[in-house]
Amino acid sequence: MLPVVASIDWTKPALDRASGFVNELAALDATAPAYAPKFFSAHEWKTLRVIADVIIPKDEHSGSATDAKAPEFIDFMMMDKETSEATKTFLRGCLAWMDNESRRRFGVDFITATGAQHREIFDDIAFPKKAKPEMARGVAVFNRLRDSIASAFYSSAMGWQDLRYIGNVFNPNWNGCPPAATQKLGVSYDEYDASLKSQRAKRGA
Repeated sequence: MLPVVASIDWTKPALDRASGFVNELAALDATAPAYAPKFFSAHEWKTLRVIADVIIPKDEHSGSATDAKAPEFIDFMMMDKETSEATKTFLRGCLAWMDNESRRRFGVDFITATGAQHREIFDDIAFPKKAKPEMARGVAVFNRLRDSIASAFYSSAMGWQDLRYIGNVFNPNWNGCPPAATQKLGVSYDEYDASLKSQRAKRGA
């Protein structure tokens, strides 16, 4: 399953390598030493983990981004041979921007700020159409962090289970789209059947 990576220069082979690495981490005994990041500094690592759980918190369906080891996935990707230097620099800059914005507003770095302060920053950068022009950089920062964290989360077993993705499994109980959906789209099965019958007639003529 290829995750949401449209705006990220991560290839499927690299994503597969990262997924395998994270799966190995998930299989380790609970007494195993804590993961030590290979790319991020200690402060960047803490910042990334806080941001990850603000973007994808734990809920009634699944664990949080850190539960799914999304930060470990991203750390692996930053060290992967296919990840460009531009990507590494930009992602590191995203974390620095979050710290600088938190210090500007609240006088503390992002990991020291409160949950309410985190949400205040995110509310100003998470919705591009509502964001003020002076927050354009912040919007780009949020987009990159969100895309990276979501890609990591939904590449994990926890992520695809959260989507209830079951792969190419035959569903004997499929009864088509619900009437409400076809009505909203302005289509009907009667029209489709008539069109299909007409096409088959033309091919047989």
